Amino acid sequence: MEMDTNLSALNAHNKQEYPPMHTCEHIVNRTMVNLFGCGRAVSAHIERKKSKLDFALPQAPDEEAIARVEATVNEVIARHLPVHVEYITQAEAQGRFDLHRLPDDASETLRVVHVGDYDECLCIGAHVENTAEIGTFRIISHDYKDGIFRMRFKLDAAAK
Repeated sequence: MEMDTNLSALNAHNKQEYPPMHTCEHIVNRTMVNLFGCGRAVSAHIERKKSKLDFALPQAPDEEAIARVEATVNEVIARHLPVHVEYITQAEAQGRFDLHRLPDDASETLRVVHVGDYDECLCIGAHVENTAEIGTFRIISHDYKDGIFRMRFKLDAAAK
């Protein structure tokens, strides 16, 4: 089966992300999955100035764990990982990705974004070409309520 990798054949996207923040979201998601064994964020609000992610966790992370998240994300960013795209079919995505969030009218061709060897996920958004473009990740606040851990974060600009 031949895949159509023409972007017009893929699902349309309803907003233009700030690529450094959006790419950082991928790294934060993978870090949370790795450190806490949770799923990716259950909701996200990604903006240039500050962003927030909500994760379903059985208990609130302590301050040491939150500091570990911040340190790990910054270590990954500092690895200057390349960010690249792969196109696969929905059939190829089965078992490799959680497809429950795909819209009913999702295109047959799916876009996978890779952040080096650290993360891969289905995504149609804008990303940097290398994690060196992201800057420094800082968790600016967090709270926990009813099984949801919310973190708010920002990026300090990357050195030019």
